[in-house]
Amino acid sequence: MKKVTRLRLACTGTFLLSLMGTPALRAQPAAAVATAAATATAAPAASLAQQLDDYVRQYEKAGLFMGTVLVADQGKVVLQKGYGLANRDKATPNTPETKFRIGSLTKQFTAALVLQLVEQGKLKLDGKVADYLPNYPQPAGARITLHQLLAHTAGLPDYTALPTFATAVMRSHQEPTQLVALFSGLPLEFAPGTQYHYSNSGYVLLGAIIEQVTGKPYAQVFQENIARPIKLKATSVDVVEAPDPRRAAGYQATPNGLVPTPPIDMTVPYAAGAVTSTALDLYRWSLALDGRKALTEASRKQLFTPVLKNYAYGWQVFKAKIGAEADTSLIQEHNGGINGFSSFLVRVPQSQQVIVLLDNHNSQSLGDLRRGLLRILHRQPAAAPVVASAPVAPAAGAAPVAVSTALLGTYVGVYELSPSFRITVRERAGRLFVQATGQSEFETEAASPVLFSLKGLPAQVEFAKNTNGEVAQLILHQGGHAQRAAKVE
Repeated sequence: MKKVTRLRLACTGTFLLSLMGTPALRAQPAAAVATAAATATAAPAASLAQQLDDYVRQYEKAGLFMGTVLVADQGKVVLQKGYGLANRDKATPNTPETKFRIGSLTKQFTAALVLQLVEQGKLKLDGKVADYLPNYPQPAGARITLHQLLAHTAGLPDYTALPTFATAVMRSHQEPTQLVALFSGLPLEFAPGTQYHYSNSGYVLLGAIIEQVTGKPYAQVFQENIARPIKLKATSVDVVEAPDPRRAAGYQATPNGLVPTPPIDMTVPYAAGAVTSTALDLYRWSLALDGRKALTEASRKQLFTPVLKNYAYGWQVFKAKIGAEADTSLIQEHNGGINGFSSFLVRVPQSQQVIVLLDNHNSQSLGDLRRGLLRILHRQPAAAPVVASAPVAPAAGAAPVAVSTALLGTYVGVYELSPSFRITVRERAGRLFVQATGQSEFETEAASPVLFSLKGLPAQVEFAKNTNGEVAQLILHQGGHAQRAAKVE
């Protein structure tokens, strides 16, 4: 049996995960959680817009969201509103006009630029990196294709995970050639095209190729080929954006409250995560994709065709049942995160639904909020928000905590980290076992009534209840990060 050393999320759209800051949303007191139960039908006579707004407000009151939300249904905007503060020092509220850094949502723009250049005959999806950057180190330069870069199947190590990233790279100006040099000489993680592994390096390399074939900076190509034709007036690459009072400041949660997030030089995320936008502009972008204003039909189809692990070109694309619905819905989405900001853009084409979530305090709950809003749109009950307390590691040599079989039974179920990655929890003979998609089963050992260590793996799973007292979420603690998975079965 293949040895498994890590529970790994199969697909993530977060750029610069190392910059997401302290996951201290978990450290907020449980009293901060809104006490009202969150359901899609809290008030039978309430309009859809009111139900959506009420649900977002529960996340706001629980300290799990501050930012801007836009929700469209059947091609019409039904909610567009700001929550919380864009700038705490100036007491500036978030509004629909507030501008946010969108992190990895940038990747879909970079993918579209590549496809436009393919349409123009300047690039080929099966073209090799060395075809456009002759000095790129071999043999990788002659093996990696643009298609593989777009789909995260190139095998490139992620430069944001390098040991020197936080100390020597993150806060200093970087030219594209310098960014490429950070990873170009490193060994590939696997043979190109054989596996999926999310890597910001691939989209940095695509940005450098765009500059090479156009003879223009990436920011200029973005403005000329996407922002200007589609009339995205509040969207730009951060490094060329003039000071704007509409811009939100980024924060991170700590046990002592929100504090400004550590700075990052915005030349560093580049074509993988440097765009700033608004909820309305991202909705315009979604409409442009439907209206063929950005790409030809053939290119649009390519943009949304998944390759491995539901990942297409800058988009995750999959079919899923929403709530108790009998039919599956096609969902196209991506999320992003960068120093104090989190984002989500979700499309459900068959019902012309769009959800835009932009947050300026490193929320780790946007996936849950997104899931609840989708359920409300589909007339399904939505789970109450969950705030988990910080896990307490057992003292060295401490005996395992005894947990009743009845309590263990409440944890049994299926928890979804992503549409292609679930964690199944089982109870047998008074012991709890967890198994992730495609991986071996692990026995656990209780460190507390809600926190369980995985035997043979440096990871823990924590179980959290919603405001109705129901176990609603599993939190995977591993590698200094906390990944939240909603209970779906």
